Amino acid sequence: MSVSGIVASLVVGALVIAAGSDGSAEVGSVAVFAICGVVSYVINWVVFVPSNRAQTERYFDLTGSLTYLTLVGLAVVFSADLDARGVIVAVMVAVWAVRLGSFLFRRVRRDGRDGRFDRIKTDPLRFLMSWTLQGLWVLLTAACALAVITSADREPIEWVAVVGIGVWVVGFVIEVVADQQKSAFRRVDANKGRYISTGLWAWSRHPNYFGEIMLWTGVAIMAVPVLSGWRWAMLISPVFVVILLTRISGVPLLEARAHKRWGGDDDYQAYRDATPSLIPRPPRR
Repeated sequence: MSVSGIVASLVVGALVIAAGSDGSAEVGSVAVFAICGVVSYVINWVVFVPSNRAQTERYFDLTGSLTYLTLVGLAVVFSADLDARGVIVAVMVAVWAVRLGSFLFRRVRRDGRDGRFDRIKTDPLRFLMSWTLQGLWVLLTAACALAVITSADREPIEWVAVVGIGVWVVGFVIEVVADQQKSAFRRVDANKGRYISTGLWAWSRHPNYFGEIMLWTGVAIMAVPVLSGWRWAMLISPVFVVILLTRISGVPLLEARAHKRWGGDDDYQAYRDATPSLIPRPPRR
């Protein structure tokens, strides 16, 4: 399973790199998008080596953020005639990566571990698959942003770009506020072992994920005017984020964990029944 997962990740990554390289700026005869795609995997494999030796996941999330920053940096440096759209998108991704990466790294340091890796990190192949999948995750998520920055064709800022910026800003604010509210809730001793149902969490059971989906959708909207040919496939980016967070590693895992902890709690059941899983809705009075 681990080997097939690694192979599947590489195949999907190769397809994304091939499509994203269509119309990309080049260094010599190599597409900048392709360089970024390969580096996404290499960074994670390099950090995997000492992490596997120490059997620690401490630097996993931090490596993900550093991968985003590295790819954006490479795209900016090697893409000629970078325009306002490219600069704005690069700043969007960098701000998000620094904020989320530092937040997750502090959380792992505080908790001492990440429960997702308890069984995985003792199996080198499964652990390697996790790092390989993170390389693919970064590439897929950042695909639209990289398409904008590395595009050989430039388009002026217009109403579509303004809409994209607005969607990104709203999503980023929702994600940041939701994370801060949850962190503040957990710092109160009386709340240990309890679920949060206040603030944005009274509007949605996973407002941070809703914000995440919104901000990457904003980046995709920014990319639309410069997409052409096979690069239209880069719109897989927000679709991938939605599928990842709602069907694979986000909502399903947390919902299962919450049901295990509070499934017999009538108040939690009432909160669950009254509060949307993802898309916020004003709480019922």
